[in-house]
Amino acid sequence: HHIMIAHSFRGEIFGPARRLHGATYAVEVAFRRAELDDHGLVCDIGLALKTVREVLGLLDYRNLDEVPELKGRNTTTEFLAGEIFRRLQSRIAEGALGPGTAERLCSMRVVLRESPVAWASFEDALR
Repeated sequence: HHIMIAHSFRGEIFGPARRLHGATYAVEVAFRRAELDDHGLVCDIGLALKTVREVLGLLDYRNLDEVPELKGRNTTTEFLAGEIFRRLQSRIAEGALGPGTAERLCSMRVVLRESPVAWASFEDALR
């Protein structure tokens, strides 16, 4: 999937990116588990796509400087990959990928690609 956002950064290191600017990210999410289920799946791709779209929909076409829970943060690509991970992790724990899936998934990776040379990812175990 992809999202389009606007944001600005604080700190001299960011140069002109301290001004409000936009970014478009291609978003990749990889779900991992030790063994496939009885159907030969890691998880239900339909539920995974729906869940990813719902999480991204809360950020898409938004000025992240105005999103209350992100206010005052430098919403770098690295930070956003982690934020999307945390939001997906919460939804998975609530059962969004179907019964029993949360307990069987072992890790997840979220990749945000702004260009072929500008991208970041966040990967961790699922708890």
